[in-house]
Amino acid sequence: MGRFFRWTAALLLLAAMGGAAMVGTGAVTVPPRYDPWAPLDIGDVPNLLTRLKLSRLEGAPRQCHAVLDAAGLRFSPVTDRQTGEGCGLTDAVQVSRSAVAFNSGFTVTCPLAAAWMLFETHTLQPAAQRHFGQRVTRVRHLGSYACRNVYGRAEGRRSEHATANALDIAGFTLADGTSIALPGDWTPGDGRTATGKGAFLREVRDGACDVFRAVLGPDYNEAHRDHFHLDMGAYRVCR
Repeated sequence: MGRFFRWTAALLLLAAMGGAAMVGTGAVTVPPRYDPWAPLDIGDVPNLLTRLKLSRLEGAPRQCHAVLDAAGLRFSPVTDRQTGEGCGLTDAVQVSRSAVAFNSGFTVTCPLAAAWMLFETHTLQPAAQRHFGQRVTRVRHLGSYACRNVYGRAEGRRSEHATANALDIAGFTLADGTSIALPGDWTPGDGRTATGKGAFLREVRDGACDVFRAVLGPDYNEAHRDHFHLDMGAYRVCR
């Protein structure tokens, strides 16, 4: 029985590799959103290939800028530079606005900006429409780049903020002026009793986990009680 499963797994792997090769050479045509070699399109509904396409933007600034341009993000490239030991900017962009306004511009890595556009398009705005029947028009952030260690400790590893690979989000404003903010509108506990603004924030947090590699909020620890920390670092955490 064990040999049967090993042979089956091997055959399935060979079939998958053969299919991928046929797509890659153009022998078989598939819609771009299902083509692993097609560039990321922010407008496509995320699927199993989205993370792969997003990861390919790392170290590919020209391709990443094209993705942001197509998505309508207003940004300008930032010159690479080292600002301290383990700190600096590589393939970063200065974001001024998207379909929403921000309380101020911010600098993030280009892949993080692309992840934000996916999140804004497929999680944030749909959640606002479901819960309030209107769009988010403004987002308040607490910053992105800061040359520091995790939690600002004197020792330890560098924070993702040290390379502008993280963004802290504190609140949202709807089209009618309604404000939704952390920590005041967050529902503590398991979230099953959350309604209104609290339910919206829960959905936004959960949806962010589908795009960003780490999402930390009030449920994680006291340090994140007043914001959602979003990053594209090596550690996969969602809480």
